Amino acid sequence: MFSRRYIQNLLYRRLRAVIGVASRWSGRRTTRWLVRVVRWVLRYDAREKRQYAEWIEQFDTLSPADAEAIRRHGESLSNPPVISVLVPVYNPPEQWLRRCIESVRGQLYDRWELCLVDDASTDPAVPAVLMEFAATDPRIRIIRREQNGHISAASNTGLEAVSGTYVALLDHDDELARHALYLAAVEIDRHPDAVVIYSDEDKIDDHGRRFAPYFKPDWNPDLLRAQNYVSHLGIYRTDVMRAAGGFRAGVEGCQDWDLLWRMAETLPDSAVRHIPHVLYHWRAGHGSTAQTVQAKTYVLDAGRRTLEDHLERLGCNAAVTPVLEGFWRVRYALPDPTPRVSVIIPTSDNFPMLKRCLDGLKNGTDYRPIEVLVVDNGAARPGLFAGLEESSNNFDVRVVRENAPFNYGALNNKAAALAKGDVLVFLNDDITMRHPDWLNEMVSLAMRTQTGVVGAMLYYPDESIQHAGILLGVHGVAAHPYSGKPRGYTGQFARAALSQNLSAVTAACCAVRKAVFDEVGGFEEEHLKVAYNDVDLCLRIREKGYFNVWTPFAALTHVESASRGSDRDGPNRDRLERETKYMRERWGEQLDRDPAYNPNLTLEGPPFDLAFPPRAEKPWR
Repeated sequence: MFSRRYIQNLLYRRLRAVIGVASRWSGRRTTRWLVRVVRWVLRYDAREKRQYAEWIEQFDTLSPADAEAIRRHGESLSNPPVISVLVPVYNPPEQWLRRCIESVRGQLYDRWELCLVDDASTDPAVPAVLMEFAATDPRIRIIRREQNGHISAASNTGLEAVSGTYVALLDHDDELARHALYLAAVEIDRHPDAVVIYSDEDKIDDHGRRFAPYFKPDWNPDLLRAQNYVSHLGIYRTDVMRAAGGFRAGVEGCQDWDLLWRMAETLPDSAVRHIPHVLYHWRAGHGSTAQTVQAKTYVLDAGRRTLEDHLERLGCNAAVTPVLEGFWRVRYALPDPTPRVSVIIPTSDNFPMLKRCLDGLKNGTDYRPIEVLVVDNGAARPGLFAGLEESSNNFDVRVVRENAPFNYGALNNKAAALAKGDVLVFLNDDITMRHPDWLNEMVSLAMRTQTGVVGAMLYYPDESIQHAGILLGVHGVAAHPYSGKPRGYTGQFARAALSQNLSAVTAACCAVRKAVFDEVGGFEEEHLKVAYNDVDLCLRIREKGYFNVWTPFAALTHVESASRGSDRDGPNRDRLERETKYMRERWGEQLDRDPAYNPNLTLEGPPFDLAFPPRAEKPWR
C-alpha cells in the first residue's frame, strides 16, 4: 500500500518512540516489546490496504445508475460552469499520458475543456499522442511551446489560453475520478462565490491500485502553512488566478501552493470550499513526489520560499524550519515587550504534584513575565498552601481561595477575573514541563489576532500521547485523536506532528488572550461543572470567528485525572451523562460536522479510521 521509503520511515519512527521507553527495561522483555512493534508496522500495510479496498468497493465505486443520475443532475444545474482542465506536459510515459487524458474524456459532466500545454517535450511520442486525442474531441486544445520553460511558465501559457470560468489543475500522469468535475460544478452552483475548491485525494500505482487516501479537513490555514494539503484536486476561479499574477517562476514544485496563498490572502474564508470525495488519483511511480519528496529536492527549497514570502506579505515576523520529510514549522516571534501571562491552576490537596508544577513554571520555563494564580478549592488541611505566595524575577504566585464543591469553570472564571495578564494559561496541577520554551510557543500563537485558544501536546508519564487536540463528534461529543500512541507517532499525513487549526483543545493546558476569553464570557459554569467545558469554550470562541490552534511544539507531561479521579465511575458517571446531554442539545449537528475532521472518517471507532459508511453527501442521490 505504501512506498518502501514510507514504511521504512514509519518503522524508524515507531522504533525510536518505543526505544525511549524500552531502554529502561532489559533482557527478554525489551526484545519482546520491539518484536511486537516491528510486527505491527509490517502488518499495517496489509491491513490498511484491505480496509481501503473494501471502502472503495462499497462507497466509492459508481454504479451505472449512479453514472446516469450524475449526468442528469449535472444537466439540471441552474448555472453550470465551464471548467478548464489545465495540464502542463513534458515527456511523460506515454501510457500515463493516455490514462490522464482519458480520465478527462470520461468525465460524467460534459461542460469542460482540456488544455494540454506541451512544454517542448523531447520525446516525439508526446506531440503525436496529443494530436491524436485533439482530433477526437473539439474540447481538447493543444498548445506547443517552442522552448522549455518548466511548469510555472507552461502553466501560465495555459492560463492565458483557457476559456472556462474555473481552472482545474491536473498533472500529466495523474487521473481524475469520473465524477470529479461534476462535484466541482455542483459546489460552484451551490456556492457561486467560491474561488478555491479542493477535494480529497489518494495515490495510484503502476497497476491501477489506489492507496494512501488523504481525507482532508476544511479550510485550515495553520495546517496549510505546515503542508500543502489542498494540492489535488485544486480548482480555481480563472479571473482571480489571472489577477493574482498566475504561477510564479522560482517556486517550481510548489507553484500551486504559492499561487493558492497569494489568492487566499485576499479572500474571505468562505471562498475556499472543500469537497470531501476522493476525486484525484496521484501517480506514485518511480521518481514521483507522490512516493517521496526527496525525489525532487528542489521542492523543499521552493516550499521554504513559498512560506517565507507568504509570511512576509502578511507582515508576520516568523521563521520557517523543516520538520519530518517535506513539512514545515512556522515559529512566530513574540511581541516586544513580551505580554504578561497569567497561569491559572485549580488545586485542592495534591500539594506535592502542585509543587512540581510550580517548580516547572519557575525553573523549567523560559518565558517571563508570569503570574500564577493557584485556586485553592477547599484544601482539607489548613495552611497547606501557607508560604506559597512569592514574587521574584517577573514570577509571582498568588493563592485564590474558593471553598465550594468542585466546579472547573467557576474556579477558572474567578481567577481569570483577578488575572492581570494579557494572556491566560489554564493549567492542571498534574502538568510537568518537558522543555523550557513551551510557553514561548503557545503565547506566540495566542497573540495573533485571528487566534482563539491554543492547545499543547500532552504525554502520559509512559511517553504515550494523551492529548493531540480534540475532534468533535467522535464517541458522542468529542475525543482525543492518537491517544495512547507512542511518542513520535505522526498520524494521518503527519497531522499528529504539525501545527493546525482544530475545533477544540483541552484546558488541561491551553492559552488564550484575556480579551478573547472575556468576549465570550469565560467557561460555562452552570451546566458543565467538570467535563466538556473546554470544548464548549472553544466552540463559543470559534463562533466569534477565531481559529483555535493545536501545536505539537509545546509538549508537556500530564497525569490525567490524578487530582480528582475518573469520570467513568460512581457519581461522576451520572454527572458526565448530564453534561454529555447538555453538549448534544447545545451544539447539535456541529458536533458531527467538525471542519477539522473529514466525514469519510469514523465517529465510532478510533479517530482517523475509515467510516463504514461515510457521512459525505452524494448530491446525485
